[in-house]
Amino acid sequence: MSTKVSTGQLYTVAEVAAMMRVSKMTVYRLVQAGTIHSIRFGRSYRVPQSAVREYLDATNPGSDFSI
Repeated sequence: MSTKVSTGQLYTVAEVAAMMRVSKMTVYRLVQAGTIHSIRFGRSYRVPQSAVREYLDATNPGSDFSI
């Protein structure tokens, strides 16, 4: 099964947590819930830049975040 994903840059969970100023556990919960799209590599997750932007845009309409 292959899914084509336009990723741009991929971030680790720790990088996403630092950008959003939340804990890594919060990001893991968002990933597990499917709220933020992620790609699993072995035992770790990578989050596409586009997924972070979509999440921030959806939760904060009208705000302009630079990632």
